[in-house]
Amino acid sequence: MTTDRQFLPLDIAILTVSDTRTEAEDKSGKLLAERARAAGHRVCDKQICRDDIYAIRARVSAWIADADVNVVLTTGGTGVTGRDGTPEALAPLFDKELDGFGEMFRVLSYDDIGTSTLQSRALAGVANATYIFALPGSSGACALGWDKLIVHQLDYRTRPCNLVELMPRLLER
Repeated sequence: MTTDRQFLPLDIAILTVSDTRTEAEDKSGKLLAERARAAGHRVCDKQICRDDIYAIRARVSAWIADADVNVVLTTGGTGVTGRDGTPEALAPLFDKELDGFGEMFRVLSYDDIGTSTLQSRALAGVANATYIFALPGSSGACALGWDKLIVHQLDYRTRPCNLVELMPRLLER
């Protein structure tokens, strides 16, 4: 990180994907909201959605259609069980997938959970100039993804490059 640039706060929406969690039990969504605010960003919306491909896609579609939302963070639904559908919900929305995010997430999580990391289908992409990050449902995975990857790429001061500096060019054709 460098200090020759000024921090640019972003508007972040957070979606917890779960069939069972309530707001009171949503540790992962709360963690992401706290981390985003601590970094200087604004949390413009936070919701819980059932683990249903179409419900997830509808909620995230509304956010990417909203010019005031810069980033969407999701937590949950990235595993391999029959109810895990977050990647299937989000992938059709992407204009571009950020393959390196999922790859790096799994490399970093290997240190914590070993070969179990291959069960994670964490992914990221950009849709209508909105960055979307899909993280697993555990608070440990959310902390890892935010602390090691996302926070740096959402900070305009990060060098040699970051996702924020690309935002003005995301809708180029």
